[in-house]
Parts: sequence; structure tokens; C-alpha cells
Amino acid sequence: MACATGLPRLLLSPEELFEGILKVIAMTQAQTQQHVLMQELHSPATPDRQRRSIRGWIAGIVGLLLFVGLLVSGILQRVHTNAGLRVETADLAIPNVSVVAPKRAAPSQEIVLPGNVQPFISSPIFARTNGYLEHWYLDIGAHVKKGQLLAVISSPEVDQQLQQAKSNLATAQANLELASITKDRYQGLKKTNAVSQQDVDNAVGTYNANNAIVDADQAAVQQYSALVSFEKVYAPFDGVITARNTDIGDLINSGSTANVKTDLFHIAQPGMLRVFVNVPEEYSQQTKPGLTAELKLNEFPGRMFAGKLVRTAEAINYTTRTLLVEVDVNNPSGELLSGAYAEVHFKVPGQASTYILPVDTLLFRKEGLNVAVVEDGKAKLVPVTPGRDFGDSIEIVSGLHGNESVITSPPDSIVTGETVKVTTPQATAPQAAPTPDAGAKK
Repeated sequence: MACATGLPRLLLSPEELFEGILKVIAMTQAQTQQHVLMQELHSPATPDRQRRSIRGWIAGIVGLLLFVGLLVSGILQRVHTNAGLRVETADLAIPNVSVVAPKRAAPSQEIVLPGNVQPFISSPIFARTNGYLEHWYLDIGAHVKKGQLLAVISSPEVDQQLQQAKSNLATAQANLELASITKDRYQGLKKTNAVSQQDVDNAVGTYNANNAIVDADQAAVQQYSALVSFEKVYAPFDGVITARNTDIGDLINSGSTANVKTDLFHIAQPGMLRVFVNVPEEYSQQTKPGLTAELKLNEFPGRMFAGKLVRTAEAINYTTRTLLVEVDVNNPSGELLSGAYAEVHFKVPGQASTYILPVDTLLFRKEGLNVAVVEDGKAKLVPVTPGRDFGDSIEIVSGLHGNESVITSPPDSIVTGETVKVTTPQATAPQAAPTPDAGAKK
């Protein structure tokens, strides 16, 4: 007979062994009786011989019984040992596992993202007239007020053009005055028919033409007056000069020409700062205007600066897949410098249905990401959807209810329905998700 593995069975069952022993005893008894009868037939029966025959028969029976007893004892011991091995093998075939309970994610979580600090108002100051820089009055770092004089540009040709425009205006005004007198005189003579209607119309036309010339010359004077006023450069708002790109004697090209233009000064208003942050797309629905933020700068260790999210771009950037947001920070003392790098801490609301699990609970299968849970002593594979990766733990956004016993470090061969044995008390996943930084992975 063959066993379940296909090899010949070397051991008999206890019933088969007992039947074989009884057959051996019966055959031995039959042979002994036959031997005694043969001796009685061939030799005369004497009392001594009969007693020796009986003693020999009894000794044979006793020896046979001893042999059978030893044989049965060995067989029973072997059977007991085989039964113990089968039980131990069955126990070893059940894998021992450790489990962990998923932990609900915190109701709010902090994300840290890099930000660029910029002044609330920043403006380059260009020249609006051509000429040479005659003088500058303020350098970088100077705090200026709106309307304060910064520099003077020398433009002699513009000054001459203004004088010419004024002279043309004076000539036009004189012609207009003469035309006005002529018009009035001809209109008076027409009443007595001393002049023709044609003469009156010519006088009126001349007056109107000279009036238009005066208006044009006045506009020319205003134009050149404005250009002359541009020779003086004033601060457009209160702020700090952050750059001076010119010096005395430099050739200045106006911003209205096609030549290369260079800003004379650069002014920033640092009393209120704008911090621009690129928020990953997965947080775009949680970062809304009104959300509070805190800034951390390396030059101020241990200090946090409060800010507020005031506006977003309302669109995801195609290249970076991020949402541009603006955080405003009050800076009345000016200790925060524009252009600095800052770490911006946002406390965004978390999703109520998300859980945190150690990363060693995940199973990567061709069907997708799974975790193995224990139900009634058997394993069950549950598909899950991952969220943010925190390194040693991961966020699960769907697939769990929170009351599962999730197997840690499950074997790759584990399947649904496989019997498992829990060897350790149920542990708990990390209490809360670590603070993700800008490189938080999904």
C-alpha cells in the first residue's frame, strides 16, 4: 500500500500488527502440538518424558509470549512516536504571525513646504527721458518716503525743445489775437454792407485756424514740460532702496525707447511680505484662503513667524503639478528680509477615513497593493489604496475600517484562507503621522 506522498508504506497499522501476531502464535501452537504428538507416537510414553515434554512446551510458550510482548511494546512506541511527529508537523505547518491594529490619522496634520519671501511691493525705477545722470542722492539700504528726490538727469536738448515749444505757443497766441480782432471788425462792417460776406467768412476761418494752432502749441509745451519734469527721479512709494544701478555721468536711455534699458534704482516695501509656496496637488483641496501658517527661517533659530494664506492661483501648474499660494506676513520692524528662504508650516485638516500602518504590512501583488488581516484564525488579503509615505509608516486612504488585525511582515506566499497563528499581542500603529516635508512621497 502506498502513502499520500506516493512512497511505499513501511509501517503497518496497529490492527494489522495484532492480527499478524495472533497468526504467529496460532502457527507456533500448532507446530508444538504436532511435534509432541509425533514424539508420543515414536517413543513409549513415560512419566518423566511426559513431564519434560510439558515443561518444554510451557517454556516455548513463555518465550514466545515474551517475544510477542517486546514486539508489541516496540510497535506501540513507534506508533506513539509517529503520532507525535504528525501533530508536531501539523503545528509547524501553521505560520506564526504578528499583528498590528491600524491607527486613525490625526484630524489635522502639519505639512512643511519651502517658500520664497518677497516684498509686498517691489518696483524698478526707470528714466522717462534721455540724458546723463547729473546727481544721485540715496544709495542702497536707504529708507525713502513717497515723492522723495532720488536723482537728477541732465537733458539740455529737452530743455531747448521746451523753450522752442513755448516760443511757438507765444507766436500762435499773437496770431490768434490778431485774427480775433479782424473777425470782430469784419462782422461789424457786414452790418452796414461795407464788406462782402466772403470777407467775413475768411476772417472767421482765419480765427478758428489760429485757435487750433494755439491748442496744438499748448499741448507741445505740456509734453516737453513733462519730459523736463522726468529729469528729476522721485520715489513712487515708501520703501527701501535695494539696488542702485547707475552713477554720475552715465548715459540714460528713457524707458520709451527701443534701446537697452537699465533700471536706475530698485525699491521694495518690506512692511508686509508675500511668501509664495508651491503646494503639491494632493493638498490643494485643503489649502484654502484663511488657513494659518507659520514661517521658520534658518537665521532665526527657535522662532516662528505667523502668517495667513490670502489667495491661491486657483489652477494646478502643468509642469510641477503644484498649486501656487500666497501667504502674507506682517514685518513692521523689517527684521525679515525679502528674498529669503523659509520653511512654511501649514496645519491642514486630515481625512477622517484614513489610517496609518507600518510599511512592513504591505504586500505587492500583480492585482495591486494589499494587506493581510486575520479573521477567525485565517488570513485574508484586503486591497488598499496608499496615501502619503512617511518613511517607516504609510497612510491608507481606503480599504480599511480600523478594526482589523493586520499582519506585519507577512510571507510572500500567504493567500486568503490560509490558517495562521497569532503569536504576539495586538500592537498599535504609530499614534500620528509624522510631519511630512516638501519631499513627502505618494
